[in-house]
Amino acid sequence: MTDTREAVLRLAGVERRYHEAAGQLEVLRGADLSLHSGEIVALVAPSGAGKSTLLHAAGLLERPDGGEVYVGDLATSRLSDTDRTALRRLEIGFVYQFHHLLPEFTALENVMMPQLIRGLDRRLAAKRAVELLGYLRIANRADHKPSELSGGEQQRVAVARAIANAPRVLLADEPTGNLDPATAEHVFNALTALVRAAGIAALIATHNHELARRMDRLITLNEGKVVELPHQKQTGGPGT
Repeated sequence: MTDTREAVLRLAGVERRYHEAAGQLEVLRGADLSLHSGEIVALVAPSGAGKSTLLHAAGLLERPDGGEVYVGDLATSRLSDTDRTALRRLEIGFVYQFHHLLPEFTALENVMMPQLIRGLDRRLAAKRAVELLGYLRIANRADHKPSELSGGEQQRVAVARAIANAPRVLLADEPTGNLDPATAEHVFNALTALVRAAGIAALIATHNHELARRMDRLITLNEGKVVELPHQKQTGGPGT
């Protein structure tokens, strides 16, 4: 059944190849993908299949060698680097396996940072940061630096930072990969609750099949193409 909703992010025939000493490595070979507001899509594939390359292309971190990436109805492949950066800053949030928080700043300041870079007033940036940290149940850790936080707390701050500028799309690359099962469950619940509340379109690469089955759609990569997998969404889980 075709989804008739307007896509927030769309990949159309995206190709990505790398030149190596042994020759040319084709990673994406006409990848097609549409993400819609409020849905969470799981990307599961073995290492080396191209998950990170797909996320980088979708997030405008790499230009495709062929095809097009659309943000809303805007084609992005011919935009200047400056325009791509500006669009990425406004429309796309990223969460990685490692939190990449700035160690010299507190949790609050880390969440404020992308808002200040965007030009938001400092008082308003602080207010939104406090709200996000509160939603993720770590407002009491706002004045702590990353080294003073647990792994799960660090990753929740990273989620808050990714959402701080109210992007339309969230891309996450193994966001619970470094966490123990109980902490991974907690971070996943917090991330998905925030995505649902904000109506964001999310693409989450994960090796955790239990978590993947609780997302709305399940896709994989096969010979450089995106393939939709049969999926009966499961609900709940430990602690939900």
